Amino acid sequence: MFSYQIFGESHGEAVGVVMEGLPSGILLDEDFISREMERRRAKTGGLSTTRIESDIPKPLSGVYQGKTTGTPLCAVIANENTRSGDYFATQGLARPSHGDYTGFVRYHGCNDPRGGGHFSGRLTAPLVYAGAVAKLILKQRHIAVGAHIAQVGNVKDRLFDPVQLTEEDFAPLWAESFSVLSPEIGEKMKVEIQLARLNADSVGGVIECGITGMPAGIGEPGLTSLESILSRHIFAVPAVKGIEFGDGFALASMRGSQANDPMRMKDGKVVTETNRNGGILGGISNGMPVIFRVVIKPTSSIGQPQKTVNLDTMEDAQLVVKGRHDPCILSRASVVVESAAALALCEALL
Repeated sequence: MFSYQIFGESHGEAVGVVMEGLPSGILLDEDFISREMERRRAKTGGLSTTRIESDIPKPLSGVYQGKTTGTPLCAVIANENTRSGDYFATQGLARPSHGDYTGFVRYHGCNDPRGGGHFSGRLTAPLVYAGAVAKLILKQRHIAVGAHIAQVGNVKDRLFDPVQLTEEDFAPLWAESFSVLSPEIGEKMKVEIQLARLNADSVGGVIECGITGMPAGIGEPGLTSLESILSRHIFAVPAVKGIEFGDGFALASMRGSQANDPMRMKDGKVVTETNRNGGILGGISNGMPVIFRVVIKPTSSIGQPQKTVNLDTMEDAQLVVKGRHDPCILSRASVVVESAAALALCEALL
C-alpha cells in the first residue's frame, strides 16, 4: 500500500519523509522538485517568517540513477537556520491554540518545544517533497493538482470554474509565489497580512484546490470514500481546521432542484452541467474536476500578550511570543495543500 511518514522537529538536525509503496521507474525530475520546494520556502517582504532555509532535499534510499527503485524512499532536508534561544525564555509556557499543551500531554512532557518541535509548520517541507514525487506519479496518468488563495481575512478572490477547469488554468498559479486568480485582489490580501504583522497579530484564510484528469470510479462508500481519503491527508497539514467539497456548506441553504447536477453526454462521456458536488458522488469520483476548499486558521504564534498556563509549575501565566513566525501561512500553503491532495490521490489510485 502507498503510504508516507514525516519525521523530524523544527530545530532538530533535519526533517524528512519515508515513502512506501511507490512504483519503480518514476523519474524524479530534480528541476520540478526544486520548483515545488521553492514555492513553499519563506520569502522576504514581510508576508512570511524571516527564517529562510535552503530546503534542498537529499534522498538517502529508494532512488537509483534518478529513478525510484520501488523500495522505501527516504529523503531528508537539513535545518540550517535555527535560533533555539528564542524559545528558552518562554519554555514551559504553552502557546494558545498551538500543539504545545496537547503535545506535552500526549508525549508526557518529552516533546521538543523548540519552534514547535514536530508540530511545526517546518514539517510541511518534507510533505511538499513527498507531494512532488506524488505529482510525478499522477502526471503519468494525466492527473494534475492546482490550488490558489481564495481568501485572506475578509478579502476574497473569485473561485475556480468547477465545470471548465483544466490543467492549463493551474500553470499561472504554479509560477507565482503568491498564487491568486485575480492579481488586484492578491494585492489587497497582502495588505491584510501586513496589517496583521504590524499589529503583532496573524490572519487566516481559505485555499481552494482543484484536481483535473481524475477518471470516474475512484473511491468507494464508507471510510475509504474519496472524500475520506482526501480529508485525512489534508488534515495532516498543520493549521487546517475545515474542508468542504463542491458547494459544501452552501448546499444546506439549497433545494434539491438547485443542488443537483444535471447529467448529459459529451464526446461519449457522462458529464454534469454544474459541479456543486465537487466531482465526487457516493464517495466515488464521477469524472468531473474534483473541487474542495480548506480553512487555514490564523497562526497561533503572535506577539500580543495572551493568557496561558505554565506547564512546568501548572500555574496561570501570560505569554508574549518571541522568535520568527508567519503572520499568515496562506502565501506558502497552496503548494502544501496540493501536495497533501496528490499524496491522497496516489493512495486512492495505487
